[in-house]
Amino acid sequence: MSGRTTRWALGAGLAALVLTASACGGDKGATVQGVKLIEKGALTSCTHLPYPPFQSEDKKTGKVVGFDVELIDLVAKKLGVTQKIVDTPFETMKTGSALNAGKCDIQMGGMTIKPDRVKFMDVSKPYFDATQSLMAKKGSGITSLEDVKSKKLKLGSQASTTGEDYVKDKGFDPRSFDNSNAELNGLRTGQVDVIVQDDPVVKGWLKDPANAKFELVANLNTGEQYGFWMRKDHNPELVKITDQVIAQAKSDGTYKKIYEKWIGPMPAAAGGGS
Repeated sequence: MSGRTTRWALGAGLAALVLTASACGGDKGATVQGVKLIEKGALTSCTHLPYPPFQSEDKKTGKVVGFDVELIDLVAKKLGVTQKIVDTPFETMKTGSALNAGKCDIQMGGMTIKPDRVKFMDVSKPYFDATQSLMAKKGSGITSLEDVKSKKLKLGSQASTTGEDYVKDKGFDPRSFDNSNAELNGLRTGQVDVIVQDDPVVKGWLKDPANAKFELVANLNTGEQYGFWMRKDHNPELVKITDQVIAQAKSDGTYKKIYEKWIGPMPAAAGGGS
């Protein structure tokens, strides 16, 4: 997610997903292992759908699944509760307002650790090293951002993402799409010639036969790392346990299994200790 705004609306039948905060908070809260939960028996997580392979709706089961989902499930298991997922606009996530409003206990969704976000929220240790990628039609001849500029091609990005910020810092004025689906559709329909997006997302798209005409043409090493986010100075034990779970998963091989299930072959450096 690295920074995103509103995505497509979910179907009314989406299982295990809470679309409002009305069911949260109030007298339903509980404290487990020193962790404050807004709802008894549940670790409530905010995200902004869809963002495969990190979180998206399984078309067969209707459940929200993905890389981030399985990692937060491990945190919930450590607490002896189940994960409850709330879909919320990314704007309310990146500012910390969803957490402050008691909408959720923790936020997931490929959120890049950035100094401005750390001012308003607590964050776990990094759980994923991320890069950006360029995606274009096969045979485009593009191998870098410089090619995009020299060929005067139309570049597309996803609004409020670090990928968009990166290309703007490089002097580009990309066409901004509200969500990842719209961005991909913009490429498919020729509204833009090339798009910038998180590398795992591009690789996930390219597994779909519907995108057989396209390819990953360049990697942009932006030095990003993702973290799980919590309310500022509110739940230190949740931060601590989340860090412990990430470290344990990396040391016992669980992280590697989840990574290869959702992302692909894991680089050696990604499996090291916390």
